[in-house]
Amino acid sequence: MTGKKEEGGFDTDDRLLGFFHSPFFLSITVGIPFCIYKLIFGALAIRAGVIFPEPYMVLGVVIIIWAALDLGMNITRAGFNIAGRETRIEFCSIAQVGRYFHVPRLFLAIDTLISFTIICIVLWSGWITHLLPIETFFWYLATTLNLVSLSVVIIYEEAVRAKKAAMHEPAYLPQ
Repeated sequence: MTGKKEEGGFDTDDRLLGFFHSPFFLSITVGIPFCIYKLIFGALAIRAGVIFPEPYMVLGVVIIIWAALDLGMNITRAGFNIAGRETRIEFCSIAQVGRYFHVPRLFLAIDTLISFTIICIVLWSGWITHLLPIETFFWYLATTLNLVSLSVVIIYEEAVRAKKAAMHEPAYLPQ
């Protein structure tokens, strides 16, 4: 591992780490799961719109359109990555707006906050109990992909850090 350093001090010649940071992996484990949460939230809002005033119905349709756009962007970005081609397409529409202002990662972080807020709203509102069986399956799938992949990446990165520390620094031994 003697390649260039990327953000976080990791060697870019590390193939596994490169895969973990690839648009394909990030789309499959973060972007698409977030789109699933948004799609399900939109569907729940539409169902609430049948009982409650019209704003829920409109909100649900807007969220579903937004989620579908983001899903298309993630699939496109992953496809370009598999084909070995660069793209100017971001992971989501909010980050795409951020690209215009030269801060796509900031806007991606805002999208992440919104996605986590959607998850919290569904959980804390009790709407999670109103999921259809297919929605429940996709909610669990999205959660599993997102959380397990995050844990695997963190474990791998920490193992690499520990190995590098062991090679370059003496171990601390209590006296």
